[in-house]
Amino acid sequence: MNGAHARPARGEVAIEPAPGARVAEELDLRGEVCPYTFLKARLALESISPGGVLRVVVDNAASAHDVPRSLVAAGHAVLEVAPGGDGTWAIVTRRAQV
Repeated sequence: MNGAHARPARGEVAIEPAPGARVAEELDLRGEVCPYTFLKARLALESISPGGVLRVVVDNAASAHDVPRSLVAAGHAVLEVAPGGDGTWAIVTRRAQV
């Protein structure tokens, strides 16, 4: 999918290019499980400016799969989901402009 306004089909995560995306805040949620990982990520997004970028680190596969889908469903853009190689995933998301 291209463009910031592209919407995912049937709950899929819209991965957008992240060149030049500057992370405003990082949230380490290792040891947390869903739904807490999503809730804490959503609260952290509310604390940054619209359009700001948040990097969330999780350490379980369910969160790596569900958090991006839930953030997109909440109107935010997921820029990247990347495995860390140490059993973690980094989810980079941009807060909705609303």
